[in-house]
Amino acid sequence: MRVGLTLLVSASRVTILQFSHALQELSLSSDVCRAEPEAICLLNRRKFDAVIVDLQLGEQAGLILDAVCLSPANRTAVTFAIGGSDAEGTAFRKRSQFVFERPLSAKSIRSTLRPAYGLILRERRRYFRCPISIPVVILRRAKPEVRCYSVNISEGGMAVSTFVPLSPGEEVQVQFTLPGHRGPFLAESRICWLKSGHLAVRFASISDEHKAELRVWLSRKLEEMLPEFEAGQFQKFEAALDNDLERQDR
Repeated sequence: MRVGLTLLVSASRVTILQFSHALQELSLSSDVCRAEPEAICLLNRRKFDAVIVDLQLGEQAGLILDAVCLSPANRTAVTFAIGGSDAEGTAFRKRSQFVFERPLSAKSIRSTLRPAYGLILRERRRYFRCPISIPVVILRRAKPEVRCYSVNISEGGMAVSTFVPLSPGEEVQVQFTLPGHRGPFLAESRICWLKSGHLAVRFASISDEHKAELRVWLSRKLEEMLPEFEAGQFQKFEAALDNDLERQDR
């Protein structure tokens, strides 16, 4: 399983090869493009966990980094710049969270990627959709309830399988029980989209207790799907996050 998806933008064939190998070592898959128009198109179509932009693209690099910040789906992606030598490239460095300095080597790329790895895992977890089939009850105002099965679930909502025609934007309550949990979860939700035999709901309101339980359950499921190295990194990240939350509570 790939941990996350990265957008890599560079016109240099050598740079692309260097980063492709480094990303593969961390189980990160990548979409590669060489110029700003294609990169903008991909940012509008897909969700990326990380974006790497070569500053040797000049002004195009700044446009791509700006597009990441403005993208509803990708504004929280972890951003990297591959250092350039000109003044324009130096200014663009500030628009990214991490910078790979030239000359590049396998060692230097790894040394920058690894400290950022926990952030990439966090981004992946936020959008992780766990495939699972469990009974779901959709409660509607003054209408019969809908009994169906889930297709997947994330921190923000779920997709279910049903041919009952619900309307996008309709406010409902979703009730389900996660495997290993006793009581049911109840979430105020909204129908996002409806396709043949499937619909998606977004959780609009869910109790803090259930939100925390869902996050822990999803983290465990994601960890089970990760290779050994990535699972170890994920455990370190989760432990650090828990420590931060404990300090904030004090």
